[in-house]
Amino acid sequence: MTTDELRDAYLDFFVSKGCVRRPSDVLVPNDSTVLFTPAGMNQFKREFMGLGDPAFTRATTCQKCLRTGDIDNVGKTAFHETFFEMMGNFSFGDYFKREAIHWAWEFLIQVLKLDPERLTITVYLDDDEAYDIWRKEVKVPANRISRLGEDDNFWPAGAPTHGPNGVCGPCSEIFYHGNGPKEVEIWNLVFTQFNRIGPGELEPLPKKNIDTGMGLERAAACLQGVPTVFATDIFKPIVAAVAQQLGVDYVADGPNGTRIRRMADHARALTFCIHENVKPSNEKQGSVLRRLLRRAVIDAYQMGQREPFLHELPTVVAEVMGRPYPELKESVPRIRNVIREEEDQFLRTLDNGLKRLDDLFRKTKAAGSDTIGGKEVFDLHQTYGIWVDITESLATEHNLRIDRAGFDKSMEAHGEISRPMKGAAAVFATGPLDTLKSSYHHGSEFLGYTTTEADGKVIGIVEQGKLAESASASSDGAPLVVLVLDRTPFYGESGGQVGDVGEIKGEHFRFRVTDTKKDNDFTLHIGQVIEGTVTLEETVQARVDPERREAIRRAHSATHVLHHALHIHLGKHAQQAGSKVEPDRLRFDFANPEAVGRERLRAIEETVNERILRAEPITWTTMPISEAKSLGAMALFGEKYPEVVRVVQMGEFSRELCGGTHLDNVAQAGLFKLIGEESVAAGTRRITALTGKAALEYVRQEEDLLADVASTLKVPANLVGERVSALLEEIKTLKKQASQRRTETAPRVSADDLLAAASVLGDVKVIAQLVDGSSPDELRQLIDVLRRKAETGLAVLLLTVADGKVSLAAGLTPDLITRGLHAGLWLKDVAPVVGGGGGGRPDLAQAGGKNPEQVPAALEKALESIKAKLGS
Repeated sequence: MTTDELRDAYLDFFVSKGCVRRPSDVLVPNDSTVLFTPAGMNQFKREFMGLGDPAFTRATTCQKCLRTGDIDNVGKTAFHETFFEMMGNFSFGDYFKREAIHWAWEFLIQVLKLDPERLTITVYLDDDEAYDIWRKEVKVPANRISRLGEDDNFWPAGAPTHGPNGVCGPCSEIFYHGNGPKEVEIWNLVFTQFNRIGPGELEPLPKKNIDTGMGLERAAACLQGVPTVFATDIFKPIVAAVAQQLGVDYVADGPNGTRIRRMADHARALTFCIHENVKPSNEKQGSVLRRLLRRAVIDAYQMGQREPFLHELPTVVAEVMGRPYPELKESVPRIRNVIREEEDQFLRTLDNGLKRLDDLFRKTKAAGSDTIGGKEVFDLHQTYGIWVDITESLATEHNLRIDRAGFDKSMEAHGEISRPMKGAAAVFATGPLDTLKSSYHHGSEFLGYTTTEADGKVIGIVEQGKLAESASASSDGAPLVVLVLDRTPFYGESGGQVGDVGEIKGEHFRFRVTDTKKDNDFTLHIGQVIEGTVTLEETVQARVDPERREAIRRAHSATHVLHHALHIHLGKHAQQAGSKVEPDRLRFDFANPEAVGRERLRAIEETVNERILRAEPITWTTMPISEAKSLGAMALFGEKYPEVVRVVQMGEFSRELCGGTHLDNVAQAGLFKLIGEESVAAGTRRITALTGKAALEYVRQEEDLLADVASTLKVPANLVGERVSALLEEIKTLKKQASQRRTETAPRVSADDLLAAASVLGDVKVIAQLVDGSSPDELRQLIDVLRRKAETGLAVLLLTVADGKVSLAAGLTPDLITRGLHAGLWLKDVAPVVGGGGGGRPDLAQAGGKNPEQVPAALEKALESIKAKLGS
């Protein structure tokens, strides 16, 4: 059975048992407790908490997941992966242990045709109910059932004794013993039946739930009789592609087997994450991607690969995963661009970083130590981009470890420490709106597609983070309050469109809405009570600011027209990667490997305005998402859509899934004016544009500015460009003449003479000199010459005086930066002596002063400061 066939068989089986088949959630869920979706149960958080639709009690999914907790084992063991798929079936207060156990056995034996003699079972040691079902009803022999403790067969692991408090329960695991993998856990049945309130104190839940997980790749390895997930039909082509790119043969137990498997895994994870618009960065999800990519590049580098290659692999991943995820193929050009740019950037610094790391390994061993200092690990991270977990992994290969506490201390000192992720139990964290969710399952009804005014009822008041019965105006400045209505015309910020503002009025109060947000299906009106007192169950009139809403509609509809124009002039790869829609202003991110260029930007702007002039109608309708996709409606990758979606159509040229508010006709957008284009991430560009009144105001301001410049230059507006060019050429000539005169009158300074006269502090040469007749630019150029000649161990601080002012410049060779010195901080010590200030980068910095008479004292201070820094 292929992996694709296994996935379909599992889902079809549980649909036959009454489970509703739900699509995989996105990899980056709208959940602050996790970075990536780690398991199938995460998208059903509300249902497990009893806050979902009471009619929805059974589900089955095949969920895309990403975990990095055991990343060091990826490629080394048979079954560790970062990205993987988890098949699951779930019950929310419906079926329980008996059905979950019987159905699991039925699927394994009758559908997958596994030999029951190859299966063993584990249960929690106190779970007699589960044991009896396996032993007495399923008839599994007692010698193939094991009772294990809370660390092995409880969720969360060790919860009864160690916590955390909250929902928990015993579990039962199914192991397969086959010809391929010797033993593998292929299924975990979690019976969430308790609420932990203290050590050993477990209260029965009023509604018991089932959360099961069956690893797709693990099960496929068992069925296909192969020893690892990397030998399955869905992984084998990716592994082969890695070997081909590196020009080697893949030998599973060879010296490079682990590296090739790890690269294949990381390439798959990168492809799916970038497809959902996650980009490599130093924060949150982006930092995980950057680490995966750099680990793969280092693996290849250690095999002799010096050129980018990883960007070639998404094509293979999309082909292998094309049946369940056909949309991947559309994103391949964008994914390749993002990976290629990140590869290029990292390879530029990798050679020096790995040499430095090898030196650290050698020196550590020579010193008889087995620990690499935390500061040295941080320097590798900061200067060469080698992340701590990569250093830790490479150190392990040399039987060394790192001083993790010392590294964390250095990170904290530089403000780079990141917040830890919350634990698994935080998935069930609750907030002040949860009581509302249990009473109003369908949330707030949104009426804003057809009106900006509507009556409603107050069903929730949140003040100071807590539910309240009422909220009143205050003489000393009303605090922020959140009102929740059963029906509202206010649009809550989502899909890039900002929230509405306006007013909510009742018989005894007025409430100014300053922002509107969404929480699941609830609309949160954020603002202040400016008159009277608002109470629960009160009937109100809600009115959106109509002019602002109209300006937002203009900008939002323009983003769809812009998306169409980008596809015409750049290609289908220019997929939307995010947007921000404000009143008559839009920001649109899209995939493109390079700057668009002035001519193409002008053509894009012209296409948008031509579409506006055609005055085509804008319509919308709702339909099942499968139907929308079959009609070619564009979706934003990485966005989770409901089963029934809203499709916005503009004429015959644009059809997109969109929940935002739009115009009735494209012509109502008025003028479209593109005002900026820039890079925001590897392979992602951003266009900023204006519509309607804001566009007209921008054009008028540009006209006024041009008129002012023309008046100053005393030429007609159409000759401003020629006059400016002539002035620039004149300035260039005057600068050249001034430079020649200065060169003729000032004595030449020799870099060799300065090096020969340098002070020596240990293994460092220090130059602190006054250089007469030089410009600040010439000081910088001279520092560059000195650093090239010295190569290592040189600190330079030069001064010059002109027109009663002092200019300073300082520079360091790279090895001194690695040792903790900083040119900008050195200048900050010296510049105040001449009555100035300044700073700059670690390698080169500039400053200015106004007391030339203090130059000798400044030179003394420069030597004194660098000596102190070297001494420390």
